[in-house]
Amino acid sequence: MRVFCLSLGCAKNQVDSECLAGALTAAGHVVVECAEDADCAIVNTCGFIRPAVEESISALLDLEELKKGKKLKKIGVVGCLVNRYGEDLLSKEVPTVDFWAKSEEWGKVLASLGTPLPDARRRGILPSVPKFSRYLKISEGCDNRCTYCAIPSIRGSLRSLPMSVIVDEACGLAENGAKEICVVGQDLTSYGMDFGGKENLLTLLDELERSLPKDIWLRLLYLHPERVNRHLLERVAAGRQIVPYLDVPVQHGDETILTAMNRAMDPKRLLSVFAEAREINPEFALRTTCMVGFPGEKKKHFDNLVSFIREAKFDRMGAFTFFAEEGTKAAEMENKVSERTKLRRLDTLMTVQEEISLQRQEIFVGKRLKVLVEKVNNGEGYAEGRSFREAPDVDGVIEISEISDDIREGDFVTVKITGAMPHDLTGEIADDIA
Repeated sequence: MRVFCLSLGCAKNQVDSECLAGALTAAGHVVVECAEDADCAIVNTCGFIRPAVEESISALLDLEELKKGKKLKKIGVVGCLVNRYGEDLLSKEVPTVDFWAKSEEWGKVLASLGTPLPDARRRGILPSVPKFSRYLKISEGCDNRCTYCAIPSIRGSLRSLPMSVIVDEACGLAENGAKEICVVGQDLTSYGMDFGGKENLLTLLDELERSLPKDIWLRLLYLHPERVNRHLLERVAAGRQIVPYLDVPVQHGDETILTAMNRAMDPKRLLSVFAEAREINPEFALRTTCMVGFPGEKKKHFDNLVSFIREAKFDRMGAFTFFAEEGTKAAEMENKVSERTKLRRLDTLMTVQEEISLQRQEIFVGKRLKVLVEKVNNGEGYAEGRSFREAPDVDGVIEISEISDDIREGDFVTVKITGAMPHDLTGEIADDIA
């Protein structure tokens, strides 16, 4: 059967979709690039926040139209939306769906298509996913219990994958052409805690570096700030393949709000961690995520957040307004912040961060950076790529001018940076290929 897989939501969901694609292929099905060419379309949904739920429903309605036009025989829905709301509720909303499955219930999916589930976990590749940069999920679920977050109720408690499985999968990604492997999980710093301390993130990094080719990047995404310490920072900075880049979502910079989020951390200690990173390596790339408009957030709390961001000097920041997600403790909290105030604060925060991002970008003008080429336009004589400072999908790019005809997607090249903008850099090929 020809199957189209639509993956929505986060990078962790993309890994699940690729595992589903691998199981489908091993069972004899063919994964195709668009729904119009498929017999069956499967949507791997996101149910984390309200806009993600709305996106999932919208995608299903589009597929319904294809089915009505006889261009699809079956529609399947898997993932977080099913975990969160259950098949009984969802089937009433979208009755044309033929089968439902929770995250990683691939046996149920294959049974709905009349084939058995292969014995081993396999990673496939979705036609829409670039093969040079891949995600490696090392754990599922979360035990942190932040008051605004529905992940534990959707995905369950922490479940770390065995180290041997992770390393084998990482080597498989490299063999299939990956030049960059982004290590993901709900919280990388908690890896192995459910194993009783027998395995942890640092030992995993050691094993990955021993096992992977030397010319590959390892990038760490999503680390809970409470367990980011100097030992981890030094290990990342000293890595052969690990790039000096960390995504550490702080969510806020005010102690009162952090406590209400069940992330009771001293902002001064947090700032000292980021200062240590820059002390170890002044070019250390730091990314974070912040939330504005949490219940009870007053002007003084928001001002503290702005001051925190100014002092931390993150290279990148994603920010969003608080959503009262059903089933979370924060949804029941009083002293809600108005939508108008949330949006005004979000705009203020992002304006401040844009200034900081530009300052950090300008540090690299005149310097040479190793860049992974992701897009080549020989006709117009330019290429786009990313250095250690830019994670895929969420950060900017480096536009490379006056390229030669022998540069290909997936190459590492050395680029001299000639210009800086808040999100992107410009540059030209240096004399040597990295």
